Amino acid sequence: MLGLPDDVNACLFDLDGVLTQTAKVHAAAWKQMFDAYLRERSAGAGEEFVPFDPVADYDEYVDGKPRYEGVRSFLASRGIELPQGSPEDPPGAETIDGLGNRKNEIVLEMIRKDGVEPYEGSVRYVKAAREAGLRRAVVSSSTNCRDVLAAAGIDDLFEERIDGVVAERDHLQGKPHPDTFLAGARALGVTAGQAAVFEDALAGVEAGRAGDFRFVVGVDRVGQAEALRAHGADIVVRDLAELLNAS
Repeated sequence: MLGLPDDVNACLFDLDGVLTQTAKVHAAAWKQMFDAYLRERSAGAGEEFVPFDPVADYDEYVDGKPRYEGVRSFLASRGIELPQGSPEDPPGAETIDGLGNRKNEIVLEMIRKDGVEPYEGSVRYVKAAREAGLRRAVVSSSTNCRDVLAAAGIDDLFEERIDGVVAERDHLQGKPHPDTFLAGARALGVTAGQAAVFEDALAGVEAGRAGDFRFVVGVDRVGQAEALRAHGADIVVRDLAELLNAS
């Protein structure tokens, strides 16, 4: 009925890009933050300004990863090393944490201004999973997960939430490590072999495969189906409703 193996009895859903249309918001926020920093840095060094690519750079270096790790990963791709700083650094301070805090400030401003829209196909799918008796959790690197779920009006569809706040509290490594998905399975009282992972990020799909989950569904919103398969997706769909239509 749900396009999953019969022995799957729990679903672990990523948030941005799978449940809610916030991946494009995050990409825009990353671009705004990085471009401002890179422009200032290049001007000071007398070098050419090369902007952040909201598709290629976003997919490769930041999508699905904890925020500060995303900052570090992208800057490393440009040969830039900055001190870590601390989570209390002011937004825009020239540290990993400072730039990450600025990005978070921007994305919250965008969400407050424009709201959050869920993917209707995903809402239909999660409701069908609930009706079929499958356990359901959200697994996201975002520290704003609770607020985004509430803003989208879908927080009541899930039994558990493993997000950036929980990951920091419990010292869980972010995607592509499987820690957060494994924590989601534990919270639902199931093993990885009984659960399916739903991810649009390459790092997230890789995490699902690394955790030996029974089934990994790649959600292709931006034309990267082959890359999702290469990173470990068992199946790739453009929208979760396709799994219902195929049943």
